[in-house]
This record gives sequence, C-alpha cells and structure tokens, in this order.
Amino acid sequence: MTALGRTLERHRHNLVLLGRFAAVGASGVVVNLLVLVAVKRLGPPFEDALVGIPASEFNVRWYHVYSTVAFLVANLWNFQLNRSWTFRSAGHSRWWREYWPFLAVGLVGQAVGLALLTVLLHPGSPLALPTSVLDDSSGLRSRLYWGQLIVIAVVTPLGFVLNKLWTFGTVRKHHRELGDPTHSSELLR
Repeated sequence: MTALGRTLERHRHNLVLLGRFAAVGASGVVVNLLVLVAVKRLGPPFEDALVGIPASEFNVRWYHVYSTVAFLVANLWNFQLNRSWTFRSAGHSRWWREYWPFLAVGLVGQAVGLALLTVLLHPGSPLALPTSVLDDSSGLRSRLYWGQLIVIAVVTPLGFVLNKLWTFGTVRKHHRELGDPTHSSELLR
C-alpha cells in the first residue's frame, strides 16, 4: 500500500472511530439527561446553595451535585460502550486499567463543565441563560437541562481526543511493544 493509501485508510479509520464515539456519546447524553431529570426531581431546588466556598462569595449549588451524579453514571455507560465497541480494547487490557484514565479524562471535562454550567446558570453572569425564555416552567424550558446540553457539547471533543490518545491509546502502545501481530491492524492505528 502506498503512503497516500495508508494515510487515507488511517483517516477513514479515525472517522469511523469518531462516528462510533459520537453514537456512544449520543446515548450517553440520553443517560446523562435521564439521570439529571431523576436527581433534580428527587432533590432540593437546583439553584439552592449546598455549601459556601471558603474565602469567596461563591457556593456549591445543587446543580453542581446533580450534574456530577449524571456525569458519573453517563461516564461509566460511555466507558463500557467505548471499550467494547468504539476502541475494541475489552480483550486487551484490564477493565480498571482503562477505566481510571477514562474517568480522569471525564473529570477534567466535568470540572470545565461545572465552571461553564455556573456561568450559564448564575444570574449575575453575562452569559447566563435567559430566564425570560427558560423560566423552568417545564422540562423543555429548564435552564439546568439546556445548560447541561451546552456543557456536553463543549466538552465532548476534548474527551474524544484525550481518550483516543491516552485512555485507549495505552492499550495500542502496550500491544505494539509486545509485538502482538494478532491485533496490529486494529490496535496500532
């Protein structure tokens, strides 16, 4: 195969991976939102302060907790599907060995997401979602749900890149170092 053919094949393979990652992510968005709806209904009002942040005027609010619970459930869901279907690494590394980097990548995204969610929901923020339209009178008019969707859209590309290179890339590197020819075509890309 020529160098151009290999380059085109690698890019085609990456597009397939991106498509699979997006499909898993879409299912994860549904899981995330279902969990968010459940915890929001079961808990106190999402804008209530839970605890003050020392030496600042800011608070951890219930929406930070709700978002984090939804993230943790969706993260586990996404990991398992990405492991078995997108990156097909399930037979090549122990579950915990891959999950911790995946969780770490997700936690970085969640930290960015919580900051963005705060900007979108804080009434004094210049980027706050408008309460005139999103008045929390119904699910489709919930600022929390729209804020969460925006957060997911912003952090997903970062998660894809970091997971491909780090979480699931370590499995490819391990097999390359071992000279494992049985998985070279799938894992070494």
